[in-house]
Amino acid sequence: MKKAILIAAVAALCASASAQTLKFAHIDSQELMFVLPETEKVQDELAAAQQETAETYQSMVEEYQTKAQQYEAKKATWTPSILQSKEKELQDMVQRIQEFERSAQQELQELQQQKMAPIQEKVAKAIEEVAKEGGFIFVFERGSLIYVDDAQSTDILPAVRKKLGVPEDRTVESVSAAYQAKAAAAQK
Repeated sequence: MKKAILIAAVAALCASASAQTLKFAHIDSQELMFVLPETEKVQDELAAAQQETAETYQSMVEEYQTKAQQYEAKKATWTPSILQSKEKELQDMVQRIQEFERSAQQELQELQQQKMAPIQEKVAKAIEEVAKEGGFIFVFERGSLIYVDDAQSTDILPAVRKKLGVPEDRTVESVSAAYQAKAAAAQK
């Protein structure tokens, strides 16, 4: 009896679903994230943090190289205890450099996740709102699909851009050009 009721309920659901037109949408959220002004600000902050990290790392390496050169130049004149002390100092420096490199990478990744999380939440909320307003039952990520029939699935990227206030002239190309210009200016 319970099975018969369950089967009838599933059949009724299927019948009502086929009577409705199911609306599907897709979006390239990576493109959206790339063109957001907030993402550019985060990228600038991350680039500054990476630059500081690289400078600190380079300073540590230069200090090690100086001490290693000094060791090579004077090791023949040192007593065994001084030689042992200097070797230990160099080994400790190598370990500190390696530890700094590991922890700096981890900290930069955590910083990126921390800074991007609110932006990702904002984008997800905007996508959800546009999907609900449009009556879509599914929104697919364009980059993870092999094929999209644009006649049966709506690209909601323009609507989400509008909801987030992203200017139309802010495209992947224009943002990429701005990043390249910043990189060129930083190299000078």
